[in-house]
Amino acid sequence: MQSNIKEDDPILTTSEVARLLGVATSTVQIWMESGAIESWKTPGGHRRTRLSLVQGLMHGEEARKTPDPNTDPEYQPAQAPNYPVPVTERARLAALASSGLVDSAEEARFDRVVRLASMVTGSPIALISLLTSTRQWFKARVGLPAHETPRDWAFCSHAILQNELFVVEDALEDERFRGNPLVQQDPNIRFYAGVPLRDKSGQPLGTLCVIDREPRRLRASEVQGLLDLAEIAANEIQAPNRASR
Repeated sequence: MQSNIKEDDPILTTSEVARLLGVATSTVQIWMESGAIESWKTPGGHRRTRLSLVQGLMHGEEARKTPDPNTDPEYQPAQAPNYPVPVTERARLAALASSGLVDSAEEARFDRVVRLASMVTGSPIALISLLTSTRQWFKARVGLPAHETPRDWAFCSHAILQNELFVVEDALEDERFRGNPLVQQDPNIRFYAGVPLRDKSGQPLGTLCVIDREPRRLRASEVQGLLDLAEIAANEIQAPNRASR
């Protein structure tokens, strides 16, 4: 019985999966580590998966929409960025590509998180922001009509370098941000607080952040509420089935 199962659904190496999907082996390794392709480790530390799991990915919408970080410039590190980057930027961008989240449809589970973040902190703007090498794209948003901004403008580029909460109490008093177009023009950011959102491999794909047009501080209860909601959002990002619910 067991031998029949193995024959019908063979075990594949990362190289075999890469050939099936037409991508680099390194890309498959990142997808496996992040959970985009279900897999397990052998005693020797090598990743393995089943043919049926790869076929399910190939036949689904996710496979057709997943960018290849080896060929898509948006998921390759910028040569001379005008923003700070983590030391793992290449792996982070590859993990973001494998998530399939950028440019995906609105989802109620993420919309709920930003609504609650706005309410819990009393902030007029709340966002789930994802950072490619060229832009920050908003998976969910409250209080901001724009769907994206250039990566150069992203406060979130600083936030993903932190382990937990990154706060700017008054952007006009902070030399890193006072000349930012988002500070000088609409939405006239003064206050920002962002929490990194990590995938299963620990890569920060973006942030849950709240924004105000007045300088301010968060109370302890507001900080805890924002951290709790960020954990919920990260759990949703890490969920193997990202269908809207």
